[in-house]
Amino acid sequence: MSFGYTLFTEQAPPQQLVSDAVAAEAVGFDFAVSSDHYSPWLDAQGHASYCWSVLGAVAHATQRMELMTYVTCPIIRYHPAVVAQKAATMQLLSGGRFTLGVGAGENLNEHIVAEGWPPVNVRHAMLDEALQIINRLFDGGYVNHHGEHFQVDSAKLWDLPEQRVPIGVAVSGSQSVRRFSGLVDHLIATEPKAELVSEWDAARKTGSTRQGRSRKIGQLPICYDTDRQAAIERAHQQMRWFAGGWKVNSELPSTTAFAAASQFARLEDVASSIPCGDDVDAVVEAIRPFADAGFTDVALVQIGGGHQREFFPFAQDRLLPALRSEYGGR
Repeated sequence: MSFGYTLFTEQAPPQQLVSDAVAAEAVGFDFAVSSDHYSPWLDAQGHASYCWSVLGAVAHATQRMELMTYVTCPIIRYHPAVVAQKAATMQLLSGGRFTLGVGAGENLNEHIVAEGWPPVNVRHAMLDEALQIINRLFDGGYVNHHGEHFQVDSAKLWDLPEQRVPIGVAVSGSQSVRRFSGLVDHLIATEPKAELVSEWDAARKTGSTRQGRSRKIGQLPICYDTDRQAAIERAHQQMRWFAGGWKVNSELPSTTAFAAASQFARLEDVASSIPCGDDVDAVVEAIRPFADAGFTDVALVQIGGGHQREFFPFAQDRLLPALRSEYGGR
């Protein structure tokens, strides 16, 4: 497995995100993913910078680590032709280290352009059409498109990288696997469901023209602190919404709504779902469901913008060696 670090734009200012990425590379993380949000999930997180500017700076400040959006929504707040341009630019700036991760988005971020929040079946149709546009632009040449959801008039990527930008898509069930597996390279999921991986591989064998290894990329929040109770309280303050699941999280429109939806989450609920403290074995075991399900990559989220500096020595000296000993690695 490969192990990544999450640039969680909701919990730290952009300057710190760049320095944290440099530190993550220095201690040995294989890749870094960045959230792409207009708003934090909860007011307590307190940040939401523009991830594409951050990633451009990170590309310049790092040398080895792969970079990825986790995930960008190319259907409402961004037009897919603009997403293709941003991704191609990132691939050039990073020297071929970038992967475009996409998904159908959340109301929390997309409602800000006041175009409404369509039902999930419409969002999936929009994402399907958006991916077709992005792929055609990655192919090179001019693109004209007059579809149900998007119009494109004589668009062309003038700075197109020699190495095509890989695309990963966030999926949550059989319907999205069948719809998107033939349009992208990699699977993204926050839940370690073995059936997603098996259905994905089966669908790609019969319905995809994509070649090469298909990664399965997951994400796991953790809260490192030498004081376990302090870690539990911080995780509860900032990440108690995480247990709501994608179907709930994609529909809520504001930080107030997320606070209300998670108001009854208890400290013990958070402690049972998020590894808290400095127990390496707890993190190793939390990743086991991803490994057993066939995931190839897991990005860790260290909860708390002000608690990154102490996390990096822990990751270098104890956590990453333990993860690689248990699950292999680069």
